[in-house]
Amino acid sequence: MNIIKKYNKHLILIGLILGFVLFNLAFYLEITRRYINETSPEMQVKSVEVHKFLPFDENSQIVKINSTTKLTGDLPKIDGAAALFPVFSAFVYSLYPENSVEMQNKEFTSSSALQYRNTRGAYKAIVDGDVDIIMVAHPSKEQLQYAESHGVELKFVPIGYDAFVFLVNKNNPVDNVSLQEIEHIYTGKIKNWKEVGGDNRFIQALTRNQGSGSQTKMLKVMNNKKIKKTIRGYFGSPIGFSFRYYVEGLVGNGKVKMLSINGVYPDKNNIANGKYPLVGEIVLVYAANNSNPNIQKLIDWAVSEDGQKIVEQSGYVPLK
Repeated sequence: MNIIKKYNKHLILIGLILGFVLFNLAFYLEITRRYINETSPEMQVKSVEVHKFLPFDENSQIVKINSTTKLTGDLPKIDGAAALFPVFSAFVYSLYPENSVEMQNKEFTSSSALQYRNTRGAYKAIVDGDVDIIMVAHPSKEQLQYAESHGVELKFVPIGYDAFVFLVNKNNPVDNVSLQEIEHIYTGKIKNWKEVGGDNRFIQALTRNQGSGSQTKMLKVMNNKKIKKTIRGYFGSPIGFSFRYYVEGLVGNGKVKMLSINGVYPDKNNIANGKYPLVGEIVLVYAANNSNPNIQKLIDWAVSEDGQKIVEQSGYVPLK
């Protein structure tokens, strides 16, 4: 009898251990793995592999145009969004002297004409006077309020376009959703993929950091309707959002696919012809009280043939 009891205890213990292992495996597959960034450590920290897009590196992946226009004198410090770093780095290559870019311990020095702080940091830097011009998407309400509270009037100059896109796992059978369905997914009215033609699985609606370019755009898409998160969504299949070039050009993650919106796929043709409904401007932003004459020279060049070639060949849609 004691042998049987001991045997049963061992079975119970083995069962508990096996159950714990299976639970942790399921938790990893369904939840943890989604938050593990499989890109390089630099991409995880900075959202872009800066070293691949430095302006004067012979192995740089930027678009290199040897422009006849060159900036001299008071060089404007330039900063911007992660997905746009290859573009404004290419601008620096074309317009700036090589000694204007300085790095120390893989970071740009405070005196370097080229900087990288990402969208939130760039908007703060332009208001604080740490940089002269930034290349970003349009600002959030909080970023505009920060500028206003510091008495800074921001000027915006469009130089190109990109699409705001929604992403799902490549194996998700859903290929298209409407704007209304997006709104209903993120407000919690639609909770299951089967409600939009997919599998019988809960929807996990992912969001981004407050103040990032993509989160700011998403809030505009939602028309200020509150985004709702549900606990059971964590056990479902995710949907997320970003800008098209960041997905295709920088990350290149083959495990996700972009959805069509209202039946229109977000390729460059549908961005250019206006058929895709969620198109955002790429803008150069500067402070109205900044008297540096090279700011206007940089802007004029950005919308010139050479500047627009860089925008287009970097993967974005030019103005024309």
